[in-house]
Amino acid sequence: MRKAWIAVGVAGGSAIAFVMLLAVGVYVVAGNLAGGVGGGAAKTLAKGAVPAEYQKLVATWGNLCPAINPALLAAQLYQESGFNPKAQSHAAAQGIAQFIPGTWATHGVDGDGDGDRDVWDPKDAIPSAATYDCALAGYVKDVPGNPTENMLASYNAGAYAVIKYSGVPPYKETQNYVQRILSLEKSFAAPVGRVDPSKQAAGAIAYAQKKLGTLYLWGGNGTADQGGRFDCSGLTKAAYESVGITLPRVANDQYNAGPHPARDELLPGDLVFFSDDLTNSRAIRHVGIYVGGGYMINAPRPGAVIRFDPIDTPDYFGATRVTEDGAKALPTTV
Repeated sequence: MRKAWIAVGVAGGSAIAFVMLLAVGVYVVAGNLAGGVGGGAAKTLAKGAVPAEYQKLVATWGNLCPAINPALLAAQLYQESGFNPKAQSHAAAQGIAQFIPGTWATHGVDGDGDGDRDVWDPKDAIPSAATYDCALAGYVKDVPGNPTENMLASYNAGAYAVIKYSGVPPYKETQNYVQRILSLEKSFAAPVGRVDPSKQAAGAIAYAQKKLGTLYLWGGNGTADQGGRFDCSGLTKAAYESVGITLPRVANDQYNAGPHPARDELLPGDLVFFSDDLTNSRAIRHVGIYVGGGYMINAPRPGAVIRFDPIDTPDYFGATRVTEDGAKALPTTV
């Protein structure tokens, strides 16, 4: 169990001043950082972003053609099924890549060479998703504009619509789909260079530090009927909701709400995550709000209070710099 850095009884004046200095420091540091997830460079997968059993498939097939990359393919799979190979929608879409039967009949491939094409087998479905993306990119290769955006628009609205409108068609659903996948792509890509600081970090920290000393409640969202108490992801959700960003309720989904800074690039306001499986973001079980100096504001466990705790423990998984676009891109159910 992580030890508290500062006893609850003194987690008042000096601690709050310390946190607010760190929060202000976000903006000082921001002026010295170059921008974010670099454009033009090859996109590789962020650590643990894809469950280990699918990582090699996504990394390999995500390079099938220039219109896709591993992070983009991962974003599509997460959007479609949350990496659930048994997913089935009300519209009869099936498997990890959510193919409808007619599309699978045309575009399903035998990815593992075992002699069958099984929509429920990720070893077939993931190669088929990449193959289908590249086929769509081929259909619209002569259309002006960004090839990846045109491919994604074809996935959502059909290649005919992209050809007809000479690019992403003027359908709100399609335009939103393209932007959602491109935003999610940043959450699955290993950053190239430094990640842009969060403009909302100071406000999120200010909210969380006011909750220091509050008794933990499993499933707590801070509502009046719960006595204003939180669990770990309830606190992080409420902190970012206070600055206008809506996060998912559980920790492993919050991990996909933005790009992932390295340990030595953490800034106050970053969410920090913990897991017993360091190869799989879907296994994340805990989250806190980083405040600097190797510490976080943490709602740790039943019987404890919200407090400062160190982040450098054996179960430290990684971090997310929450962005408004990244949070908006997350599917409502995964």
